[in-house]
Amino acid sequence: MPKVALFNIEGSQVGEVELNDAVFGIEPNAHVMHDAVLLQRASLRRGTHKVKGRSEVRGGGRKPWKQKGTGRARQGSIRAPQWKGGGVVFGPTPRSYSIKLPKKVRRLAIKSALSSKVVDNAIIVLDQLTLNAPKTKEFANILSNLKVDRKALIVAPSYDDNVALSARNIPGVKFVAADGINVLDVLTYDQLIITKEAVQKVEEVFA
Repeated sequence: MPKVALFNIEGSQVGEVELNDAVFGIEPNAHVMHDAVLLQRASLRRGTHKVKGRSEVRGGGRKPWKQKGTGRARQGSIRAPQWKGGGVVFGPTPRSYSIKLPKKVRRLAIKSALSSKVVDNAIIVLDQLTLNAPKTKEFANILSNLKVDRKALIVAPSYDDNVALSARNIPGVKFVAADGINVLDVLTYDQLIITKEAVQKVEEVFA
């Protein structure tokens, strides 16, 4: 089992934590992580784009001029695609961009993402993370104590208003509860800061 240092919010090492091999110690699978990221990014697209075709554009009910004898090209409607103000050919219409992946593949993707953080030495485990009140400055001091100077994903065992409100004003920092951890966030942020209790919750779900 991989072992990582256990820190407190003052930045001091207070022990070690053994991580579950089945979740944090597998060989990262780049292909399934890519598929999972595509799935998440696709699900963020609303798909409400819409343009009007020639049958939906206002006007153009009569033939502009007679078929023959004018010397001009034959035309059937001033709302045909080649006319200014005409309909759009093959334009976007409302659709769903959702992608489906098997449950086992999605589980493998999140385990691969977590394991990649261990391989890159980009995971910090905290003994606990609690704040008495929403204080951005106090949370920034915690990050400074941990020597975090890059984008960081903060994971706690459950949603904590004080931590969430303290973290949201710091650029490049995102807070999620353990049950909301996902592949896109883990890979987007350079460092993963997770509490010991949150590690246990993640291992219970994915081991």
